Amino acid sequence: MGHNAINIDDYPAQLQHKADLIQKSFDDFTMPCLEVFPSEPIHYRMRAEFRVWHEGNDLYHIMFDKQSKEKYKVENFPAASKIINQVMVDLVELLKPNEFARRKLFQIDYLSSLSNHIVVSLLYHKTLDADWQREMQEILLNLRRKYSIDIIGRAKKQKIVLDKDYLIENLTIKGTDFQFKHIENSFTQPNALVNIKMIEWALDVTQNCQGDLLELYCGLGNFTLPLAQNFNRVLATEIAKSSVTAAQYNIALNKIDNVTVIRMSSEEFVEAQLQKREFRRLEGINLQDFDCSTILVDPPRSGLDDETLGMVKAYQNIVYISCNPDTLKQNLEVLSQTHKVVRFALFDQFPYTHHTECGVFLQNRA
Repeated sequence: MGHNAINIDDYPAQLQHKADLIQKSFDDFTMPCLEVFPSEPIHYRMRAEFRVWHEGNDLYHIMFDKQSKEKYKVENFPAASKIINQVMVDLVELLKPNEFARRKLFQIDYLSSLSNHIVVSLLYHKTLDADWQREMQEILLNLRRKYSIDIIGRAKKQKIVLDKDYLIENLTIKGTDFQFKHIENSFTQPNALVNIKMIEWALDVTQNCQGDLLELYCGLGNFTLPLAQNFNRVLATEIAKSSVTAAQYNIALNKIDNVTVIRMSSEEFVEAQLQKREFRRLEGINLQDFDCSTILVDPPRSGLDDETLGMVKAYQNIVYISCNPDTLKQNLEVLSQTHKVVRFALFDQFPYTHHTECGVFLQNRA
């Protein structure tokens, strides 16, 4: 097996092993039966990044071996979507004979969608000039004969967008279509089909929740928009400016009228809620107007900080999406004093790796 080869026959056993490990690692808690959501065994990643290697007239994608740190040539990447694999091959062929387009190119990032649109970012150690732009337009025209594609050139303090730096992803969630603007270089869930299962699970666990929903770390509205149907209103927070802008765009795109997004970190939100300080960003928004008995958190790998954890405990229902089982366990030690875990899920976002995405739904014991 080569570096990138995937043996799809191994997948069920690998997933079972992952599920067993997760169940075992939460033995100290009273957990319900683990719900397991598998991935497609191949072509499941919507994004991929590669370094570029130049050798005489040759040019190819490379990756580095995790153990030996040695570079190896990547001709195809079965983990990535089909369109990424096809564009990789065609793009390199068009770059090879092209001096302006290939010189000082050191990395290529691919972002694709289920609807087969692709955005390709080329990263350079040089200033991109009119020659580059002319040659790149030519390459783009060539690629557009086969693909729905946009190209971005990036260099120090430079970003040249050949048409668009985003794509619109369409996700069918419990029979309803949702559109999401995915911007190049900002966070999106890499495994689109598992992401749908994750959102559907969150919809399922919150179907009988009352009142409003508070969501921390909402990103571009991945959970926010579909979950709005289960609540009177949704109040969502996000710190990254580009994600907030995308979330606002996505709210309008999906014609959803009961979601409010505010740009603040979870720590700031705690302060605002306790009325410890005033925020100009909250002008026209009265937090006291919201009747949130449910909270959804999808924190970074570090989990929830103590202040946020203290605040989260005040809610009747907690949906916790976690990309790190270790910090989830630490947080559960605190949360399980007041809440019990009613649902427990494993979403296999990253097949064939030890990475684990989990979901827990907790309800106040009182």
